[in-house]
Amino acid sequence: MSEAVGASSPPVAVLDVSHLPSFGYGHRSLMWWSTLGLMLIEGTAFAIGVMMYFYLRSLAQVWPLNAPPPDLLWGTANTIVLLASMVPNQLAKRAAERGDRRGACLWIWVCLAFAVVFLVLRGFEFAALNVKWYANAYGSVVWLLLGLHTTHIITDTVDTAVLGVLLITGPFEGKRLVDVSENALYWYFVVLSWVPIFAVIYLAPRLQL
Repeated sequence: MSEAVGASSPPVAVLDVSHLPSFGYGHRSLMWWSTLGLMLIEGTAFAIGVMMYFYLRSLAQVWPLNAPPPDLLWGTANTIVLLASMVPNQLAKRAAERGDRRGACLWIWVCLAFAVVFLVLRGFEFAALNVKWYANAYGSVVWLLLGLHTTHIITDTVDTAVLGVLLITGPFEGKRLVDVSENALYWYFVVLSWVPIFAVIYLAPRLQL
């Protein structure tokens, strides 16, 4: 009876996928979609912060409230550092996507150096806002915007450092290069999101709207 059943069973098609890569870049990677979703969520948080700023400004007769505008020096210097960091960031991304572990490792450590310089300058930025976070609504929203962006820089700096160590010491897998590529994508978000925030914090208080 069992032989009859086995003989009547349809053949099972088997697809050999052992030759296919175990990871991919761009939209072929689940990590890419996860990073995209994260950027959408965090971009929304930045947008809400900016809307809060202009809402509070619309309620005030004088803006900034009881404070001069933030000093331009450190904010401008940090903007230059961030924009310059896109060069090694792109080089790390390209090296990762062509499977160059050594090149990806080199450029990701250069990116880490840029991030550390930025964080040091960010400390001077906070000191040059010319208002405390608890002074008034203006101080609170300015510190909120700068603090949100700083939090993103810190988290990505830690992530970059971890990837740099893994590329040197291992354990190394091909998907680590995907992580480098997606880390570079997120860094572009961090850099480009700073441009409107810089305009809000440093330029908007100097304009009569």
